[in-house]
Amino acid sequence: MIETPGEIEAALAPQDRRARLRELAMLFLKLGTIAFGGPAAHIAMMEDEVVRRRGWVSHEEFLDMVGACNLIPGPNSTEMAIHIGHRRAGFAGLAVAGACFIVPAVAITIAIAWAYVRFGSMPQVAGALYGIKPVIIAVVVQALWRLWPSAARTRLLIAVTIAATVAALAGFNEIAILFAAGAITIGVAVASDAHGRRDLPAAFIIATPLAMPGARTMTTAAVSVATVAGAAAAPFSLGTMFLIFVKIGAVLFGSGYVLIAFLQADFIDRLHWLTRGQLLDAVAVGQFTPGPVFCTATFIGYLLGKTTGSLVATIGIFLPAFVFVAISGPLLPRLRRSPIAGAFLDGVNAASLALMIAVTWELGREAIVDTTTIVLAVLAAIALIRFRLNSVWLIIAGGIVGAIVSSAPRP
Repeated sequence: MIETPGEIEAALAPQDRRARLRELAMLFLKLGTIAFGGPAAHIAMMEDEVVRRRGWVSHEEFLDMVGACNLIPGPNSTEMAIHIGHRRAGFAGLAVAGACFIVPAVAITIAIAWAYVRFGSMPQVAGALYGIKPVIIAVVVQALWRLWPSAARTRLLIAVTIAATVAALAGFNEIAILFAAGAITIGVAVASDAHGRRDLPAAFIIATPLAMPGARTMTTAAVSVATVAGAAAAPFSLGTMFLIFVKIGAVLFGSGYVLIAFLQADFIDRLHWLTRGQLLDAVAVGQFTPGPVFCTATFIGYLLGKTTGSLVATIGIFLPAFVFVAISGPLLPRLRRSPIAGAFLDGVNAASLALMIAVTWELGREAIVDTTTIVLAVLAAIALIRFRLNSVWLIIAGGIVGAIVSSAPRP
């Protein structure tokens, strides 16, 4: 089995390498243009494209990638794109897939930021989103249905998935849930196989640095102190902004609400470069544009430094994701071969599925709010599961229906 990026690239003829890179570029440019709904929806669309439609990876490999993305900081869906590119075409594929997933959202965000600066407001897209959101819920539910047999294939993993779902809905920290699930499955593996104990130290060496909340807090604090020391002056600086976004991309776990906290602490409370209204508008743009939510940074960069600022901010916040995946990607096949490390990945995968279930539940409560959205969600689910229609067309149709219904005069 080909494992490392060097082996993947060495095994491909030049024409095959170019063909794979073209395939990756076309796929992720498309997904970056139409992938609405946040990381869970993006990952569901990737699963549909690379597992079911193209067969580039198996369900088990896909779940390992999802688990790895949940264990490292940064934007999960972008890291998934980078992992898939790495698996398909080595380091060149890693760069192409990640960049192509990001570029459409960046271009759209820059256009919106230009209009915002010129006209003082954002384009109205609420109507289209009203119809897109219930379709996205159907897309995610379909992906969960397909991933369940691989992630929850034993009684233990079913129990872990259910417990992790309950914990996520109760508000427990996502990283704590992931590592608790991994620890449980390691414990069961060790208890059932005395010979597995010799693998235990290596597994814990890999897991412990990321698992310790105190270590992550100290790392975050250290990076913050370093950034503050180099960015004490109030006048705007591209270099200071770049370092702030590198810090955020390197240490941010959790939801978009955590991103808001980081942005407020640095750009409002400390440097006073933004107003709260501008921050909320930036977060809204990241939410309603397709592609990564981290494109909030692109909008802020444009507000502070026009086009150059937007590009600097984008590179800063996404750069750590490429580095983390380049480091962790080659380890996945090796970890899977170890009984103890494999058990840990099984637990993390089950918990990752649980986090997706919890996010889908929360998003569904916001997206499915009336008869129209119920009908859209049900019809989209039928079209996906029964007729296997491409989710792209359903998202476009949902946006059109939403815009028409929203613009119709109220009785």
